[in-house]
Amino acid sequence: MSVLWRGGRLARMTDEQPWGWLAQGSLLTEGEQLLWVGADAALPAELRAGITQEHDLAGAVVTPGLIDCHTHLVYGGQRAREFELRLAGASYEEIARAGGGIRSTVAATRAAGEDELLRLAQRRLDSLLAEGVTTLEVKSGYGLDLDSEARSLRVARRLQGATVRTSYLGAHALPPEFQGRQDDYVEAVCAWMPRLQAEGLVDAVDAFCEGIGFTPAQTRRVFDAARRLGLPVKLHAEQLSDQGGTQLACEFGALSCDHLEHLSPAGVQAMAASGTVAVLLPGAYYFLRESVVPPVVALRAAGVPIAISTDHNPGTSPTLSLLLMLNMACTLFRLTPEEALRGVTVHAARALGLADRGRLQAGLRADFCIWDIDHPNELAYYFGRNPLRHAVRAGRIRP
Repeated sequence: MSVLWRGGRLARMTDEQPWGWLAQGSLLTEGEQLLWVGADAALPAELRAGITQEHDLAGAVVTPGLIDCHTHLVYGGQRAREFELRLAGASYEEIARAGGGIRSTVAATRAAGEDELLRLAQRRLDSLLAEGVTTLEVKSGYGLDLDSEARSLRVARRLQGATVRTSYLGAHALPPEFQGRQDDYVEAVCAWMPRLQAEGLVDAVDAFCEGIGFTPAQTRRVFDAARRLGLPVKLHAEQLSDQGGTQLACEFGALSCDHLEHLSPAGVQAMAASGTVAVLLPGAYYFLRESVVPPVVALRAAGVPIAISTDHNPGTSPTLSLLLMLNMACTLFRLTPEEALRGVTVHAARALGLADRGRLQAGLRADFCIWDIDHPNELAYYFGRNPLRHAVRAGRIRP
């Protein structure tokens, strides 16, 4: 079916001009693809003849569907008590070393059945969908044994309403049964990887390279295992300290390095050379009350693409609003509103290795959002407001 969506103000997020702006534009979709995008009056007659349905956008702003490229959506329990402890003065590292943090979520996740994890994760996803998210990444990393990691990834595959890309994050934290045997656990993480891939559960491999996580040498072993299987890699890098993990990830052509508050000039240059996306996570920065800002000016000057994401997780970023992250990226990190929107469209797609979305352009996937606003800069300007009229995924309005 050929459907015309006419009379919109299009933020195509192409590079032709700021925002890829087209003040009076139309989109023609055929099935799951964008067949044509352009000015209302420029639609070719041969395409107009095949139209079977029309929607009048009545001047609404249209953007690509939003992409949340870094989430930990599948887990059991919550960690509100740790929030209180941090407010009382405990650091994230102190809580983690005392058996809280990721380990507490691991215990809750292992205790939950697959259907319960799905119910919880789908409810979280529904909040993201309501704000225009059409694609997202979901990491494992709260199971930390083979069965629990597989269960988490299966849940991610079962989520409904958006395209889901999965990342295997076995190297997230050290589970209690491996206490004092970190290298043995890294070996186990690598050994589980082929089976998880064989079951069709893994799109990419991630790791937490940090003083309270895994060393660069241990991370290299995980990435070597991923490379042998032909899997792309991503990395939680330089969040709490500069471990040089970014340079390591760039050696492997990483899709993205994420957090980056303590990123060094050498790390910036490595990302620029490898084409790796910088994923900034303002929710975690805000929630942990961090004070070291990612080097946005240096990233911008080096031409490193910058993406934005919720980093939804129970310990450091329990937000379920990608729109709020646009505002935080601007207010906390000084991105422009256009940079922020590119960060959840064009560059977020690149961070997931998806070349078929993130822009409004013929031949790409027909994922787009219709907003009741006058200009796309309002998406970053407001917080606590959701102006979404409709999200269209694969050419169909999402129920």
